[in-house]
Amino acid sequence: MKHFSLNQCQSLSIIMNLNIQELHHNIKDLYTIIIINIIIIVVIHFILVVLFQMACSNIRYGAGVTKEIGMDLQNMGARNVCLMTDRTLSQLPPVGVVLDSLTKHGVEYKIYEDVRVEPTDKSFKAAIDFAKQGHFDVYVAVGGGSVIDTCKAANLYASHPEAEFLDFVNAPIGKGKPITASLKPLIAVPTTAGTGSETTGVAIFDFENLKAKTGIANRALKPTLGMVDPLHTLHMPSRVAANSGFDVLCHALESFTALPYNLRSPCPSNPINRPAYQGSNPISDVWARHALKIVAKYLKRAVRDAGDVEARSSMHLASVFAGIGFGNAGVHLCHGMSYPIAGNVKTHRARGYNVEHPIVPHGLSVVLTSPAVFAFTANMCPERHLEAAQILGKTHRSNIKKDDAGRVLADTLRSILYDLEVEDGLFAIGYTKEDIPSLVKGTIPQERVTKLSPRAHTEEDLTALFAASMKLY
Repeated sequence: MKHFSLNQCQSLSIIMNLNIQELHHNIKDLYTIIIINIIIIVVIHFILVVLFQMACSNIRYGAGVTKEIGMDLQNMGARNVCLMTDRTLSQLPPVGVVLDSLTKHGVEYKIYEDVRVEPTDKSFKAAIDFAKQGHFDVYVAVGGGSVIDTCKAANLYASHPEAEFLDFVNAPIGKGKPITASLKPLIAVPTTAGTGSETTGVAIFDFENLKAKTGIANRALKPTLGMVDPLHTLHMPSRVAANSGFDVLCHALESFTALPYNLRSPCPSNPINRPAYQGSNPISDVWARHALKIVAKYLKRAVRDAGDVEARSSMHLASVFAGIGFGNAGVHLCHGMSYPIAGNVKTHRARGYNVEHPIVPHGLSVVLTSPAVFAFTANMCPERHLEAAQILGKTHRSNIKKDDAGRVLADTLRSILYDLEVEDGLFAIGYTKEDIPSLVKGTIPQERVTKLSPRAHTEEDLTALFAASMKLY
């Protein structure tokens, strides 16, 4: 056994004390590191959006469900209902079913049938004036996205009678003010299978001075109830079914490939300022995937046979599913670029639309750029692009390199469009390369959606995307 001298013991004691002091110092350093990390996390929290919020209208689905609307209004205690539709639909069974139900249950109403297909700021204002004069306590929208969006806007501004029109329009075109007053209940009865407007807090219109679409986006606009009656879709002409279906397709693809919610910035200082479109997220992904699967199975059938109840009903549900997905995740370049395509229309008259003005239907304006867009965005999230291509075209991902994701999805989309006899690019609807600068100019203000692109882009990139979309096949 080794013995220590007094001096050795004193030296050992000094060494132990030094080691203990060093340990204390190290512990303090550890605490410092932990505190620094906490500060970093807090800073990141306030810089980046590390949370998301899900919002959706109540949805009631089923053949013949519209017959219940009179009872719903009666249960709400409605005394003065505003029913909005367009002139074509006002003569068709969907509106007739609603009116019969209202009459049967003694609901007082006034009808507004001057909704414009592809509404403008002017047509929005006309509907708003009607709503303000009517002092309605409940709103009912029977129609496609144009009707539902117009009704949302009428409800909003009638509930804010002192507001100027641009107060709630998305920035930078409008002021993008938050909505603070409560709106009246709104029941949406969609008659097309595409926009998903019955699920969202978004209302889109053509701003005529800019020759581009913009809109109002706020959860407060969401309908109180969406009554999804698949029988109404049986009245859609073939091309309306196609273009509505293309909107479903792009809603699902864009929300699925959008910038992830936790990479967006900045985080709003107050929840009231949180945008409706928050980036791709785990819940929206579920709806987007399922919508893509339905589109892959039923879109072509729904377009080719108006009597195919299964296909048309399924596409109606796909519209709802995609609406829930993009209504919270958002869309990106296809939609951002579509707004000037529709807004700058020259003489194109879309097949199957009974309107008196030139029109590029929304779904068509969106899908024409889709091959170019997804070829461009694929390198940021190739797995998602490949998964979408596999769902839509039954492509086996194991045989494809990630570098080819954009080409594969673009080719899959071209094949779908060719099979459904879609116009051969922007050139076929009246645009030339000389129009590209104005199309780019009209896209730049659409940052509400374009900033959700997974890949950053410049004006030169947009120019190249429009050029690539001039011809598809």
